[in-house]
Amino acid sequence: MEKEFNDKMKELLLAQKRELIDQIMANSADFRKIFEDMESKDEVDIASDAIDRTMLEAVGVKDVNRLKLIDSALTRIEQGKYGLCMKCGKRIPQERLEAIPYALLCINCKSADERRNR
Repeated sequence: MEKEFNDKMKELLLAQKRELIDQIMANSADFRKIFEDMESKDEVDIASDAIDRTMLEAVGVKDVNRLKLIDSALTRIEQGKYGLCMKCGKRIPQERLEAIPYALLCINCKSADERRNR
C-alpha cells in the first residue's frame, strides 16, 4: 500500500513541478515584456509597471520556494523517507500529504512551529 501511495504522490508532485515551471516561465516572459515596454511610458505608467513587476517577483519567489519543496519531496520518495516528519520522525498522515504533497512536518510539529513564529 505504501509503495502505491508513494507512486501516486510522485506522479502528483511531478505534475505540480511541471505546472510551476510553466508558470515561472510565463512570469519571466511577462516580466521581460513589462521591462521592455517601460522605455516609452510616462511616470504614471512606470509606477504602475513597477507595481506589476513587484507582484511578479513576489509570485516568482513563492513559486521557486514551492519548487524546492517539491524537489525535496521527490528526493525523499527516492530515499524512502517520504511521509516522515523532518522534526519528530513520525509518519505524516496520508490525508495531510494528499492535501500538501510536499509537507515536511506532521500536523503537531507544524502547529508548534506556527505558534512559535507568531
